[in-house]
Amino acid sequence: NVASTAAFQPGPYMAAYYATKAYVLSFSEALAEELVDSGVAVCTLCPGPTASGFQAEANMQKSALVQGKRMPSSEDVAVKGYAAMKRNQRVYIHGALNWTMAQSIRFTPRSWATKVVKLISKPVA
Repeated sequence: NVASTAAFQPGPYMAAYYATKAYVLSFSEALAEELVDSGVAVCTLCPGPTASGFQAEANMQKSALVQGKRMPSSEDVAVKGYAAMKRNQRVYIHGALNWTMAQSIRFTPRSWATKVVKLISKPVA
């Protein structure tokens, strides 16, 4: 299943997107545990910003989240996510920085996390 690094924190300006990705992550982790003895693997792919055309569709090309950033290709993310699924990894976060950011939410007050996400996601005219 495809979630996002957005699954790990609340996201102003794209609240429904962030909440939906949190649902996908939670649902998939629960399903993976239910199916643990069935031979069925459930892996949740949590990419960060990826060169996929999403930013243009979401009108966020100028946001601090993506502007000037080198993003991995969709193919690279998919290949590594598939390899993670084959290893029976339940959650795969593509990229060391994305992994670090997703883990940091555990130690950050939620009000701070929301303010940071708001700052980097703010639409730029």
